[in-house]
Amino acid sequence: MDTNTLIGEFFYIIIGIIFILCGVYALKDKALKTRIPTALFWFILAFTFIVGPHIPRWITGLCILVIAGLTSMNQVKQPKSDVPTEEFTRKSADRIGNKIFIPAVSLAVVAVGVAYVLVELELSTNHAIGISAAIALVITFFITKAPVKYAQVDGTRLMMNVGPVGILPQLLAALGALFTAAGVGTVIANGVATVIPDGSRFIGVVAYCLGMALFTIIMGNGFAAFSVITVGIGIPFVILQGANPIVVGALGLTAGYCGTLLTPMAANFNIMPAALLETKDKYSIIKSQAPMAAVMLLVHIFLMYFFAF
Repeated sequence: MDTNTLIGEFFYIIIGIIFILCGVYALKDKALKTRIPTALFWFILAFTFIVGPHIPRWITGLCILVIAGLTSMNQVKQPKSDVPTEEFTRKSADRIGNKIFIPAVSLAVVAVGVAYVLVELELSTNHAIGISAAIALVITFFITKAPVKYAQVDGTRLMMNVGPVGILPQLLAALGALFTAAGVGTVIANGVATVIPDGSRFIGVVAYCLGMALFTIIMGNGFAAFSVITVGIGIPFVILQGANPIVVGALGLTAGYCGTLLTPMAANFNIMPAALLETKDKYSIIKSQAPMAAVMLLVHIFLMYFFAF
């Protein structure tokens, strides 16, 4: 096993341990009516993260079906234990103030720096976010002066508050790979070819940008949509018409992000924040983003048309 794999497995095991703690907290909450199904969900998820590479794929698939079933039957709930009081929350917020945003900002900044270091060491940059998260955690302790135990207490509570939505991006990314392997891009290309006039650059750009946004809305993941729509529309109807592939690729992906702003399937962007903020309307974030998303998509169409050709 090479160094990159070892580092990656280390972080997956850490995540798995967090999921195990979530299951333990669920079992300990006697007031939670669905504590056994909730704990089962987290234990199975932890199992796939920790031993996933070492078990047959059909077992992993079976685990996914089980946790999907538990979620669809609304059996995964958040325990009410270890929830801080409103008074404690207010007092802590007043004491720390805006310094609480420093760890979040440092997470992003340090990740960029670590990525450059990993490149020099010829290691995968995928590990940058895990390393920067550990550094941001240390910075958090310096700022908040909180006991070390709160790393697991609040970490698991936050994870359980987000719930099954937290793993949706992974499932959607896998779905994108599945669609690509199944030849969905070819099917889309055949369908689009019947409506786009030959040699029409502008219509090709419109179809590509709209396709990226719409497919991202369906899949909830711009990266998953990119491979399918670029193969089906971007290459045959834009790049092969003489467009610069670098410009097309960059703007095509960000056109997909316009769809990200409009879909509950992009749970980590739109539903998860609503859950964390405890908004009454879980779609309030999407509704506020919709006008800007429409404007940005229109701008992308003209940018690609004028700069790619």
